[in-house]
Amino acid sequence: MTTPPSTLQPIRRPIRELPDELISQIAAGEVVERPASVVRELVDNALDAGATQITLRLQAGGVRLIGVEDNGSGILRSELPNALKRHATSKIASLSDLESVGTMGFRGEALAAICSIAEVSLLTRVDTPDEPHGWLLDGRSGELQPTARAPGTTVEVRELFFATPARRKFLKTDATELAHCIEAVRRHALARPDVGFAIWHDGKLVAQWRAVAGGGMDALRQRLADVLGDDFVQQAVALNWPLDAPDDAGAQRLRVWGFAGVPDAARSRADWQFAYVNGRYVRDKTITHAARSAYEDVLHGHRQPVYALFVSLDPARVDVNVHPTKIEVRFRDGREVHQGVRHAVEAALAVPRSGTTPEPVDTVPAPAWTPPARQDGFAFRPREPEIGHRVSDVAALWGYGSGEASILRQAQDERVAARTDFVSTDHLDSVRAEPVEAPTHPQPLPTGDWPLGRAIAQLQGVYILAENTQGLVVVDMHAAHERIVYERLKQQLDDQQVASQPLLIPATFSATPDEVATAEDCTEVLKTLGLEVTALSPKTLAVRAVPTTLAQGDPVELARSVLAELGLHDASTVVQRARNELLATMACHGAVRANRRLTLDEMNALLRQMEVTERSDQCNHGRPTWRQVGMKELDALFLRGR
Repeated sequence: MTTPPSTLQPIRRPIRELPDELISQIAAGEVVERPASVVRELVDNALDAGATQITLRLQAGGVRLIGVEDNGSGILRSELPNALKRHATSKIASLSDLESVGTMGFRGEALAAICSIAEVSLLTRVDTPDEPHGWLLDGRSGELQPTARAPGTTVEVRELFFATPARRKFLKTDATELAHCIEAVRRHALARPDVGFAIWHDGKLVAQWRAVAGGGMDALRQRLADVLGDDFVQQAVALNWPLDAPDDAGAQRLRVWGFAGVPDAARSRADWQFAYVNGRYVRDKTITHAARSAYEDVLHGHRQPVYALFVSLDPARVDVNVHPTKIEVRFRDGREVHQGVRHAVEAALAVPRSGTTPEPVDTVPAPAWTPPARQDGFAFRPREPEIGHRVSDVAALWGYGSGEASILRQAQDERVAARTDFVSTDHLDSVRAEPVEAPTHPQPLPTGDWPLGRAIAQLQGVYILAENTQGLVVVDMHAAHERIVYERLKQQLDDQQVASQPLLIPATFSATPDEVATAEDCTEVLKTLGLEVTALSPKTLAVRAVPTTLAQGDPVELARSVLAELGLHDASTVVQRARNELLATMACHGAVRANRRLTLDEMNALLRQMEVTERSDQCNHGRPTWRQVGMKELDALFLRGR
């Protein structure tokens, strides 16, 4: 009869010190997950050595051989015996160095961990008269012998996981492991356009990215085109966001720059989202949430945005020593980073592609992760329309006059409550478009080169057809007008301070320890959102005030949602999302409806408004508002030139 597991007595084992080799193998389990992990660590070391050309050679997807060659500074012969020892590094020497790490690697445990599970050899040479040749170090025996080599270092890792066969069984096919290795190098290549990369597999060149001369946004744009393809660059907008506050003494201010894909370039998967902090590729929830929130009202459905974002800040304000593979970081002020990333992406996406977009000033120093200099004229400044039917407010676009405000109020009273359960519209009576009288004698449209062209017809009362220099423009008039009204309402409400309404009877609820801690730590942040949440006991919170626009909803649900986002991302967009949902509903019901016949002057007025309205390329629900049909596409339909 078998004894039940619950009745078995645990075997007592003595406490003892583990041998060094077992310690390294345990560390390897954290650092080395697959061949791509080794590639990442070795490329980090090559970049820290100042290499400008890195070559990766693989066999069997990196299982049989991983070789990384660079032209960096090399390693002195006197330092070679320590190169493969645990916790031996040239990157840091004190606690202050650890708290302000400026290199890719710093722990000094990667090479020792790799040596414990594979056969490692290191060939290096420094460019000094004292060492006219290179040295070859065998990782297993420690034998050192002279050899020929140009200045730089070559690290070869053979038979990965030969010492731990059980780990080798978890590896995938050679093709899968090769794909992961290429992805690891690609992430480095995006951050360092000044460095050339080449990848060989089984004697064949599978990927190569040459170093880009110069620096700044042009170099980054070229590297993005080389690595991700021309389509990415053509469907992305440059962003460059420095803070307006003066620099702290001796500290770098937060900078965010890079490229963000337009909403039309969104993908079904989040596989083209690259975020870097001080040149290091990271997967950070704060940055991801901030970028996603910037796309909230321009993405359709569950599409995922594409971007390559670079964040630079004082190394002392970010902790990179929180994950064995250094893939995660922790910010000292996560809310500042969240706001910086969000504002940077929002500002870039706000510029309508239907208007003229100036290129950012390119004054970035040569290092790839050093941010671009502040540019004075980055804000979009559209040219003034010269058309005759000139209107300065959307209320006059369709001749509604003062009736526009009544349409919005009717939408508030009848339909808003059905979509926003905890939204009140009492505070929004002042948020409406003031009527402006249209000119009585409209002048003809001049023959200027308008981005959206000249209106020529209306199709089925739904679409506006316009002609520009590239061909035909098709505009969804309801979607376009909806966005125009929506942006006007948002702007008017943004100009007002978030008003807070105290509750006659505070709403109490049982809270988790995390919610209580977040409420106590983020009191000022909650006040800026119009919320007042206080702790009544270690397990109870009370909501004493809510934003006036959301006063009719459930204060407990609102508080829980805000606290959850603050706990995860140090910032919350719950209040703004609820407010924007209300305004989107108002705009949807206040916009011109289908089957309304428009004059050419009215159609041209809408086109000119689209060219100067932020985010006018998508409606409030993320659907496109206009499409360009080029002459080549039209010629192809009629087989012209064939």
